[in-house]
Amino acid sequence: MKNSLTNSDLKTKPKLWHCYNSRSLRALWAMEELEIEYEIETMAFPPRYTVEKYKELNSLGTVPFFVDGEQGEIQMTESVAICHYLVEKYQSENNIKLTAEDAEYGNYLNWLYHSDATLTFPQTLVLRYRAFAAKDCTQSKTADDYDAWFAARLERLSDHLLHHDYLCENRFTIADIAIGFSLHLATLLSLDKHFNPQVEAYLSRLKNRPAFQRAQAIGKEMDPFVKK
Repeated sequence: MKNSLTNSDLKTKPKLWHCYNSRSLRALWAMEELEIEYEIETMAFPPRYTVEKYKELNSLGTVPFFVDGEQGEIQMTESVAICHYLVEKYQSENNIKLTAEDAEYGNYLNWLYHSDATLTFPQTLVLRYRAFAAKDCTQSKTADDYDAWFAARLERLSDHLLHHDYLCENRFTIADIAIGFSLHLATLLSLDKHFNPQVEAYLSRLKNRPAFQRAQAIGKEMDPFVKK
């Protein structure tokens, strides 16, 4: 049975529409780290097919979908951008951002963009043509090619983690959330075969954070990676 959403769902608290183990986990994890109040709508994946009128709310039909502001005038669909917005607007005692005054600010921004443009992108092809392939799909070679692409694109991160526990300034930031989700997704797609010990240790360190564990528990009953 489909869920139904309307624009009356838009409130003054930030609100996130979320599918379990999707990119919306980045935004949810960031809100948990910041310990801010938020509203959440959990949905079965993919919501453009499982949630009635979802495309009227978010014309892309994708997750995450995030709104903020008195009238929901802030509407965002990019998970890394949402994390960036959250730390700029709702920064708390949990200092998980860098600013232009920080020496590693450029590296911080680069890792944020790297997370989706370089690491998550090839995984979406593996997801489409291997994990969720249609019965008559003949694109297994595409999935294999992007499996290898992911392995090659992992090299820069692997080298960096030889000498760093976290990505920037020797502390946890939203750059770690952005990259951490990419690695988490890789484990779901059996791409963690490409991880070396420092990447494995880094991801374990991130997953042991209480905020990740709280975020990861939300919507588990709708896990798209569990075969029905």
